[in-house]
Amino acid sequence: MRLVPGAAGRPAVSEPYSHLEGAIIVLRMIPRVFGACRRVGLCAVLLVLCAGAARAQEPRVPYVPTPREVVDRMLQMAKVTANDYLIDLGSGDGRIVVTAASKLGTRGFGVDINPVRVTEALENAQKAGVTDKVAFYQRDLFQTDLSQATVITMYLLPRVNMELRPKLLDLKPGTRIVSHDFSMDDWKPDASVRLDVKEKYGNAGGQSDVFLWVVPAKVAGNWRWELPGGGKDAKPLVYEVVLSQTFQAVSGSATIGGRMAALQNIRLTGGEMQFTITADLGAGPVKQEFKGTVEGDAVSGSAMFSGARAQGRYEWNAIRAAPAQQPITTR
Repeated sequence: MRLVPGAAGRPAVSEPYSHLEGAIIVLRMIPRVFGACRRVGLCAVLLVLCAGAARAQEPRVPYVPTPREVVDRMLQMAKVTANDYLIDLGSGDGRIVVTAASKLGTRGFGVDINPVRVTEALENAQKAGVTDKVAFYQRDLFQTDLSQATVITMYLLPRVNMELRPKLLDLKPGTRIVSHDFSMDDWKPDASVRLDVKEKYGNAGGQSDVFLWVVPAKVAGNWRWELPGGGKDAKPLVYEVVLSQTFQAVSGSATIGGRMAALQNIRLTGGEMQFTITADLGAGPVKQEFKGTVEGDAVSGSAMFSGARAQGRYEWNAIRAAPAQQPITTR
């Protein structure tokens, strides 16, 4: 196996090291051709290859921990509480997980490919008295089950972030992801901040970027619901809304009773969706504000009507009749 470096201060991740296996096969064949007289030279070559393989098992960048100031801001931006479960990908000395546990009562664990870092993290957890809340594992971050997390923290290279992105987007809607210094390309953060950090670069000082994403629910598709028509004998109004989605950005169109209506101000934050529909319901234009929680192929919430002759709050329950085939991202 070889290790692909994460970033300065973060772990490497393992990948197959197939060319080393090929070299060993060649080495096994050479003595048959050149005879025993070459064995001394072959041993030297084998030693060189083994030394190279050993070096390949080590991260190719020095370990540089996330500054304490940045750790605090990451936890603050994610609004971490004692009710959260935090997983740190590339946990190093464990400071993010340990800080969350000691200051906020948060449970969680960290993973790192380097056994020295894992041992250090366990020692720091012991010193902080939080071993009942946290754990640390020597593990490939790509093989780590993230389903338990409500918060993910990471300090990885942009390429590694992008490889992780599909897995992160499949987490439960509302899961918060915080990254130190590196973004996720066209998945724009929900919030970001740049800090001047004295502790960075060996106390030389520098800037740190912190990015926050909230995993969005998958809402693309055709949605349908009914609401009262307004009059005593009026038929229910049939709403049909078609949504398309790129990450947390959502657009779409709406009809009420088969007539086009203006769909505006769509906002999706985790599993919470809201939008406005303005339409003439027979007695002038009515502004309808919808707010609800997405649960799979259903949304439940409320609708507030405000118009000259149509006002009030209604219970809102929508069903997705046909989920979109497009992924949450076009990339």
